Amino acid sequence: MVDVGGKPATQRTAVAEGQVLMSAETLALIREGALKKGDALSVAQIAGIQAAKRTAELIPFCHPVPLDQIAVDFELDDALPGVRIRATAHCTAKTGVEMEALTAVSVAALTIYDMAKSAEKTMRIAEIRLVKKTGGKSGDFET
Repeated sequence: MVDVGGKPATQRTAVAEGQVLMSAETLALIREGALKKGDALSVAQIAGIQAAKRTAELIPFCHPVPLDQIAVDFELDDALPGVRIRATAHCTAKTGVEMEALTAVSVAALTIYDMAKSAEKTMRIAEIRLVKKTGGKSGDFET
């Protein structure tokens, strides 16, 4: 791991986004809560939050970060069709929370796929990326 011992703790925020692309029929099942496994978005939200809290256990050189907040939000988008996922992570630490936000989006997307795979196996997880970060030595970033 990189030595962050000499760095000051600062307020940091990271926002990541991604998508799960699917048929309009599968999106309708998610919207109606009619999947065989139940409410995909509620389960995916919890999974994303849990994943963010365990990021350092999953990514070998990632420092454990004391999260102040993690939010995982969804938008059902008929134009895709699919689900847009957005995770926002906040902390006061010596290193950033980009990996926590990205992990939250990734696991939320995998959970949506798992919840809906009985309806459609051709779903695609796409466009997982960091869209914004604030704080730290490297400064702010936004796409």
